[in-house]
Order: sequence, then C-alpha cells, then structure tokens
Amino acid sequence: MKILLDEMFAGLKEYFEILGYNVVTVHEVGLKGVKDYEIVEYAKIHELLLITQDAKPAELAEITGIKCILVTKAMIVKVVDEKIRQLFL
Repeated sequence: MKILLDEMFAGLKEYFEILGYNVVTVHEVGLKGVKDYEIVEYAKIHELLLITQDAKPAELAEITGIKCILVTKAMIVKVVDEKIRQLFL
C-alpha cells in the first residue's frame, strides 16, 4: 500500500515505513501549501491512500472515490482511552 501523508502527519513517515508501507509526504512531492483538491488529485493520479486530519480533502477524496483516512480527534481520544483502560484501570 502506498501512502500520501498530509502536512500535519509528515513526521509519521518513518513510523509507517518501519511497518512496511511505501510513504511520501506532501512536502516531498511539492504540494506543501497547495489547494486541497491538488493533494487529492495527486493521490488519485499516483494511486495513493491519503491520510489527513483536514476534513476538506477527506470530503473531496470521498466524493471522487479516492482512498482516504480522516484522522479525527475522536479517533485519537478513543485510542488513548483504550490504552489507559488497558494499562491503568
């Protein structure tokens, strides 16, 4: 699986790579600061899974059939809550 990390997740590249994913960031492909639709279009052309925390590119990906994971604050809280309960309660 090839992944495109949006700006806020660029620092996670090595983590995904160590898990065996082929990863590029928007910074690396010259998309830093561009319009959301340009990021989605790049993901489409290069058959990449877009990972973002920004709702707009996630929505654009959804309506154009592009693979995308929208990482929400609720998702993060659920993961942390699960770990707290598992380790400390």
